[in-house]
Amino acid sequence: MSTIIQSEDLRLIGLGRTVTKATGTLVNADISLFTVAGGVCMITSFYGEVTVAVTIANASKIKLNPTTSDDSDLSATLDIGTTDTAAGKLIGIDGIPGNAMLSGTSVPLLTRTIAVKEGVIEQQSAGTDGEITWTLTYIPMENAASIVAA
Repeated sequence: MSTIIQSEDLRLIGLGRTVTKATGTLVNADISLFTVAGGVCMITSFYGEVTVAVTIANASKIKLNPTTSDDSDLSATLDIGTTDTAAGKLIGIDGIPGNAMLSGTSVPLLTRTIAVKEGVIEQQSAGTDGEITWTLTYIPMENAASIVAA
């Protein structure tokens, strides 16, 4: 029996295009994750998988550093290191800027989508250990709009 619609096709239809970015070892700085170019995009999901445990205090949040304006928080801060975040755990945002990132073996993809303008989506990190691979799905709202790994 053949499958007419493949898994990647279902993701594309339901969530849009997928982009991933590995942070490398976290640093006490803003880490560029994704670049938004060509116009407005709608983020439909945003989560990270910890690939190397985070064991040092690390107040982190996700923000947009737009090309033409001030930074805009996409989440509030969560300390992902004082209580270790083990490899394999997920970290997510719910789409409400005032809510902290979430961590666990399951996290919501988004409770509401997020429209972002051109700029760089960053992880503001305060720790110096651990690694995270972030995954973002999006739908371009303008013909030339795209999001790529930074």
